[in-house]
Amino acid sequence: MAASAEEAAGVLRALSNPSRLLILCQLVEGPRSVGQLEEALGLGQAYVSQQLARLRGEGLVSSTRDGRIVRYRLSDPRITPVLETLYAQFCATP
Repeated sequence: MAASAEEAAGVLRALSNPSRLLILCQLVEGPRSVGQLEEALGLGQAYVSQQLARLRGEGLVSSTRDGRIVRYRLSDPRITPVLETLYAQFCATP
């Protein structure tokens, strides 16, 4: 149980950054390129790439290359219900 608690704490640390949380929310809808994430979130390319690297390091996202375009997607299926619950509690209108 201690290992599971440590893993969950790592995920919560990754989710604790508002920009990373927004990126993950975008990826719930499907794969996105860095450019698409930049445009949707109004963040700079370097910052989005930095946050994606952190999320990739945590094992929450993965990427595929299609020519020059790199698309990111959620790689841990346990994250989607967590994000959906956060959305329902904090973002959905009553």
